[in-house]
Amino acid sequence: MKAMLSTAVGGPETLELTELPDPVPGKGELLLRVHAAGVNFPDTLMIRDLYQMKPPRPFAPGGEIAGEVLAVGEGVSAYAPGDRVLALTGHGGFATHLTVKANVAVKIPDAMPYEDAACFIFTYGTSHHALKDRAALQPGETLLILGAAGGVGAAAIELGKAAGARVIAAVSSQEKAEFCRQIGADETLIYPREPDRDGQKALSAEIKKLAGGNGVDVVYDAVGGAYAEPCLRAMAWKGRYLVVGFPAGIPNIPLNLTLLKGCQIVGVFWGASVFRDPKGHAENMTDLFRLYAEGRIKPRISARFPLEQAAEALEMMQDRRVLGKVVITMG
Repeated sequence: MKAMLSTAVGGPETLELTELPDPVPGKGELLLRVHAAGVNFPDTLMIRDLYQMKPPRPFAPGGEIAGEVLAVGEGVSAYAPGDRVLALTGHGGFATHLTVKANVAVKIPDAMPYEDAACFIFTYGTSHHALKDRAALQPGETLLILGAAGGVGAAAIELGKAAGARVIAAVSSQEKAEFCRQIGADETLIYPREPDRDGQKALSAEIKKLAGGNGVDVVYDAVGGAYAEPCLRAMAWKGRYLVVGFPAGIPNIPLNLTLLKGCQIVGVFWGASVFRDPKGHAENMTDLFRLYAEGRIKPRISARFPLEQAAEALEMMQDRRVLGKVVITMG
């Protein structure tokens, strides 16, 4: 088998393509032939030891994959060789072969290509959990999405529209704004890079203008940094502010704003929710497969790279040049 390994702390340039013995499934495990692996922002953090999960080196990044079951370990009865599955792996996905616990694999519909499956669970799982479980988004509400052109942001646009919300997509460029309109956003706004205090005030005013008199019911913040406070100031009474990620930095929030607006700041830790509430996760996956079959959601894959070029994929992700999703294909 081949794997793109992180052997030292550093950026994408530190990854090494390595030949390894094929793995053997242990008790309760599946051996998968990986066909595709999704690329996500945590992959760029993990190789720098900046993520909450720090696998021992050497390890392959890649937290979500899709592939074919080649063999099953002792005690596995729900899967058989030839089954098509996706899995949330945490790491290890940038490889041609992988063993996973059978209980983390999910069978995929015959009509779902491996590339779609590899770009499905992380982004749609996160955004569905955020909007449904944490925000209880309702039809007719206004949803503001920061970082809307990225993987989780694009998924949030589609899921917000499927829930009947009015969606405002906030992005950093005109190209990204056009992408968001193409996938269903009702309104778009372009925010400045690293806004100063005047820039923050202007951003808040623009959000209020687009949201209308009542303000924003739900903020989906996958950016953080200096953008958080302007969004909070533009919230409606009893709004819900979803903390999804902070590539722009962890924000300092003036908590008096939550009192004045009667709003909530709600953490979204989808990975933990999967393990803490497996029944709820299974119900959400059923929802997502139904929406996919109905054509209401579909991974927006903007770039594909072979395993040998995985570093380029991670560079694109860390530089925030991704529209939708990027996928690694194993050939």
